[in-house]
Amino acid sequence: MHRDVPARGPGRGRVSAVTGPGADQHPQADHEPAAASRHEALTRPVLSDLEVGAEVARARYAVRRSDLVRYAGAGGDFNPIHWDEAFARSVGLPDVLAHGMFTMATAVRVVTDWCRDPGAVLAYSVRFTKPVVVDHDNGATIEVVATVGALDPEAGTARIDLAATSAGVGVLGKARATVRLPPR
Repeated sequence: MHRDVPARGPGRGRVSAVTGPGADQHPQADHEPAAASRHEALTRPVLSDLEVGAEVARARYAVRRSDLVRYAGAGGDFNPIHWDEAFARSVGLPDVLAHGMFTMATAVRVVTDWCRDPGAVLAYSVRFTKPVVVDHDNGATIEVVATVGALDPEAGTARIDLAATSAGVGVLGKARATVRLPPR
């Protein structure tokens, strides 16, 4: 089932679906566990169950201009390209753009929701490749797919690679989160 619901926390957009083991415990969205029994979905993912290349989660986050205004207030970045359409267009942009850090924070939510512990994220990095254009009437959608990029059983970590798109265009490159997970 997919429906838009308000989301809280980093990224503060709206989420329409989050899937993957452990995803059904996220309080702000409907969830559909991917390739896991209902019992498995109630527990945190474990390192020994992961395989390199496997998709672990995916999500669609709706972004509205009001989300950008709230983010600007929290982060102190009041550059008008993030909220004033006339100004954005006057400097040659197609429309209002989401903050890069807003996009980065929104994308990693799929990882924190999947592993059910934001503190499990040890490192996170991205390259900003294209901006997220936020239309006045329709907003924008950031779609994120998380796959296992590498496993380090000795360190107890997994590298989760993220593919983030908006309007069919990749908006982050080399987006990678290193997470610590229980061994079994």
